[in-house]
Formats: sequence, structure tokens, C-alpha cells
Amino acid sequence: MRYSPVIARIGFALNVLALSQSVSAGNGAPSPTVAWVDSSPAPVAAGARTVTDDTGQRVTLPNTPSRIVSLAPGATEMLFAAGAGRHVIATVEYSDEPPAAKQVPRIGDVVAIDMERLVALRPEVAVVWPGGGNPAQIEKISRLHIPMYRQQVNKLSDIPDSLRRLGTLAGTEAIAEQAARNIEARLTSLVRTYGSGRHPSVLVEVWNHPVYTVGGSQLISDALTTCGARNAFGDLKELSPVIDVEAIVARDPDIIVAAAPPGAGSEWLADWKHFTTLRAVRNGNLITFEDPRLVRLGPSVVDATDVLCKALATAH
Repeated sequence: MRYSPVIARIGFALNVLALSQSVSAGNGAPSPTVAWVDSSPAPVAAGARTVTDDTGQRVTLPNTPSRIVSLAPGATEMLFAAGAGRHVIATVEYSDEPPAAKQVPRIGDVVAIDMERLVALRPEVAVVWPGGGNPAQIEKISRLHIPMYRQQVNKLSDIPDSLRRLGTLAGTEAIAEQAARNIEARLTSLVRTYGSGRHPSVLVEVWNHPVYTVGGSQLISDALTTCGARNAFGDLKELSPVIDVEAIVARDPDIIVAAAPPGAGSEWLADWKHFTTLRAVRNGNLITFEDPRLVRLGPSVVDATDVLCKALATAH
């Protein structure tokens, strides 16, 4: 199976350059799967630290890690939010939230990392993204016997407990707990403000040629629900399905959102204006949304969801 950088953007690191190269080359977009599991645990040494990651797998370390490598932008943001930013010694491209993360050395991107540099850094643990990171590289890291912590959120409501688990990993439980409670309060407020109403159907376009959208299990779909809207293609199981115009016309969404790279949204929406039979076009419900935080899968996705809710609320 060929790994697609389209998945890397839609599911969702911010590897926009790799995405555009992949689409231009005509690469397919299979959803990555992680088929491997940990082998039977080795005997635990005295003083060792055992934590459970977001996928339910146990990770045993000799002590609290002070040398962490993060291999996804969302994981990097989560580690900083959990109070572990000072222990992150390397990360990947587009790890730019919070601003302090920009100072962390890069060893590649979510598509390809420099394995020699990774080994040379002697990380005590690598935080990987099983839902969108390159599965071949994740498997290779496993064979190198570098301890791996799998950080994965599929819904906004997953973020608080993911933060708490990272706090347990890094020994920063108090900071992580406060961050988790802040996220929980914000999500409650968003649902209270926007969660009820007419629930318009929304097409979220995450790439234009061909048209990619998000399936029901992708976090953006959950953001729509938080905003009181429905994903027009929420019944699809793929994280990032490619859809044809005929399917879009048949479902006739109330709103079309161009979740585009910066500067591309207006061009994407201009294509839809030719389809005057679409309800979204007739009513002028074409929304440009170029906030990259929506696909980062860190705490700032809540900020982006707030902005998205406000935008959807202006639809006719």
C-alpha cells in the first residue's frame, strides 16, 4: 500500500507541500492502518515508569523521560500543552503551535523522517501518530526498539484525556490536568452556544482536484457536530474519501466550506459557483475557512472550531 500525503494533511498534520506534490502526481489516498501490536512486555525494572497511551497500549520506560521526540504537529502541540515542551528535543515540520515549538529542531515531516538523526538523538520515547503518520516508519521505529507512545484523538472530547495521559508520561500531571479542564469547559460552552438549531448539512472540501472531503470518523466531522451542523458525507467510513460532483449534487448540502491551504479558498469556491442548482450556491452559503488549526489535532483545534461555529452561524 502506498502512503499518501493527502492523509497527512486531512488527518492531519499540516504537511501542505507534500500534499500538493502528491495530488499533482496523481497518488492515491488509502487510509493508513497500523496492524502491529506490542509483543509481550519485558520484566519491569525497579523504578521503571509504565503508562498507557491513547490506543490502550502500555509503554514502560526506565524513568520519567527528559528526551522526547514528537513525530506529528498535533502531538507536539499536545506535549507543550501538557507541560512537557521543555523535554521535546526534536519534532517534524509544521509543528508551529505554540510559538515556542518553532524553536524545536526538525528531523523531517509526517511523511518521512531522518531515521539516522532520530537514532543519534537517543530519545527515551517517541510520540507517534498512528492515525496519520507513515505506518512504515512507525513500524521501523518499533523494530529499532525505541519506546513508542501513540498519541491519537478522533473527537474533540478525546483531547482532555489525551492531555492527561501525556501528563502522566512526562510527569507533568498538574499542568496537564489544568489544560484538560480548560478544554472541557470550552467544549461545553461551544455545544451550549451552537449545538442546537436547524443542523444544516455541510460539505467540507479539504482538497479540490479531485474533491476530497472528511468522513464521519474524522475530527473535523466532530467539529461540525459541535457547531450544530451535519457532515453531508458523515456516513462514509473513510477518513478522507474522494467524491465526485454527482454525489455532491445528489446530497445537495446547505453549506460548502473550503477548508483550504492559505490563499486557496476563494479559488476552490469559485469552481462551485458554476453549479447553480446546488442549494449552497443558490443561497450564497460558500465559506472560505483557511485556519490551519482545524487540522492540527492539538488543543488549538478547539479555537479553530470556535471560529468555524461563528462562520457557520452566518449562513442563510
